[in-house]
Amino acid sequence: QVQLVESGGGSVQAGGSLRLSCVASGLAYRDKFISWFRQTPGKEREGVATIHTTVRSTWYADSVKGRFTITQDKAKTTVYLQMNILKPEDTAMYYCAADLSSGTWYGGVYKYWGQGTQVTVSS
Repeated sequence: QVQLVESGGGSVQAGGSLRLSCVASGLAYRDKFISWFRQTPGKEREGVATIHTTVRSTWYADSVKGRFTITQDKAKTTVYLQMNILKPEDTAMYYCAADLSSGTWYGGVYKYWGQGTQVTVSS
């Protein structure tokens, strides 16, 4: 059984940093997209960043390029999202998703989702 568990969220002032973690247990780690999404009430879910677990290519939403970095620790099956220069508009629930089955990384269908971790950035 695959389980994704996010952690690392919290409250921070604008300009600060947080690192989110997504531990993927039970996942066949090869050739997978693992992505971070975020969502605030009343808004559509937004793809933030993704990493391909084998070739380690990464892609980012324009809104976070240059500020966020997605990496993976293959040995621990953990994917991280380092978030720097945080802005109030980054406030959201952040979700980890794994194993893209169809579509684009930012709009497609994923087989597995975590429960989310809240990030709050104050001005």
